[in-house]
Amino acid sequence: MANIKSAKKRIKVIENKTLVNKKRKSQIKTYIKNFENALDNNNIDEAKEIFKTIERKLDRAAIKGTVSKNSARRKVSKLAKKINTAI
Repeated sequence: MANIKSAKKRIKVIENKTLVNKKRKSQIKTYIKNFENALDNNNIDEAKEIFKTIERKLDRAAIKGTVSKNSARRKVSKLAKKINTAI
């Protein structure tokens, strides 16, 4: 365990950031599942709306450093390809 005050603070800050990152990643995964369910049920309009939300969430996560920019762009590209083939 850390003895120095600044090290103790860093531990708290890291724990808080870890929780925020987990929340963001979990939200993104949930939206992706909803997107795929909408595509499976041929709800193209609903899938398009969810896709816009996913794109915003992934961009935000990339800006904040939760996921890398390349990873976010790759996921958006993969989902865009799915929706374009479904149309």
